[in-house]
Amino acid sequence: MNHRTATAVLSVVIAAVALTACGSDKATDKTTDKPSAKTPPAAAPSAPPASEATSGPSATAAAPKGKGIPPKPDAATQAKYIAALTAIDPDIVNTKPDKAVDRGRNQCETIANFPKDDQKQIDLTNQRFTSPNHPDGFGPAKAAKIRDAVHTHLCPAY
Repeated sequence: MNHRTATAVLSVVIAAVALTACGSDKATDKTTDKPSAKTPPAAAPSAPPASEATSGPSATAAAPKGKGIPPKPDAATQAKYIAALTAIDPDIVNTKPDKAVDRGRNQCETIANFPKDDQKQIDLTNQRFTSPNHPDGFGPAKAAKIRDAVHTHLCPAY
């Protein structure tokens, strides 16, 4: 092989390596929906280790170290929670069980953040749990019962 041929071959190899190393533009890449060797698929969320799970029949999993918003409850736990709220006052759930669960999960974070401040927990429960008939909350007595239902059913480890 002469010098010119070797230089041409080397130039082609370098160009091929450079093109392979470059990423593609999403506007011109028609295969962006599928993972390739360069773009691995997103990892599926993993379950928390057994050491982070809480014990008891109503617990599905806990937020790390009992802090933050817990995961959504399983169907049986949610049913018990909704029944507990309905027993306090049917207007708390007000035909919106998913909203009551979301409010309760958020209340768990308050319980975790203020573990020894019952008044703060009750005040924030009263602000969080409202309905069209109770736009200012259900009052301190019912708010305390709501907080207890949340704690018992959605975040007992907090």
